[in-house]
Amino acid sequence: MSNLSVSTKKLVFSALAVALAMVTSYLKVFEMPMGGSVTLFSMLFICLIGYWFGPRLGITAGIAYGMLQFVIEPYILNIWQVLVDYPLAFGALGLSGFFADRKCGLQIGYLVGVVGRLFFAVLSGVIFFGAFAPDGMHPFVYSLLYNGSYLGAEALITVLILALPPVAKSLRQIKNMI
Repeated sequence: MSNLSVSTKKLVFSALAVALAMVTSYLKVFEMPMGGSVTLFSMLFICLIGYWFGPRLGITAGIAYGMLQFVIEPYILNIWQVLVDYPLAFGALGLSGFFADRKCGLQIGYLVGVVGRLFFAVLSGVIFFGAFAPDGMHPFVYSLLYNGSYLGAEALITVLILALPPVAKSLRQIKNMI
């Protein structure tokens, strides 16, 4: 078996995580007027795959999730915008896998994944949506504030939930099982 193979268990967990991410992406706490929303933990499920199985599978699951988001709710300006907004932005959530063996690795990895997604969201905002910035406001500042508001809110809620002892204990137990 090559080192590129993926076990059935990892594939099933990854598919379930992508499905849960899709379902929870519709459970919106708050929706921004021009796209983006605070959801009930949709990014966490992708980050968990990175945390449990490493960055390669986490990034792959994130890319798959991004492509599903594109198929279900596409917003197309051009191929480059689609690439940045969907597979790259959501794939960045899998960066969580680089922190799996650290103390508080899930929380740190989750935050790194969200910052990775924020990077691509801001990049897209500057390049493709900069014209929406209010007069006198630099597109970078506008994009950072706009995208940072909803991504930051969801990240804060998720990290607070992850810090709850029963949640942390349950996720550690799952990681030890798989």
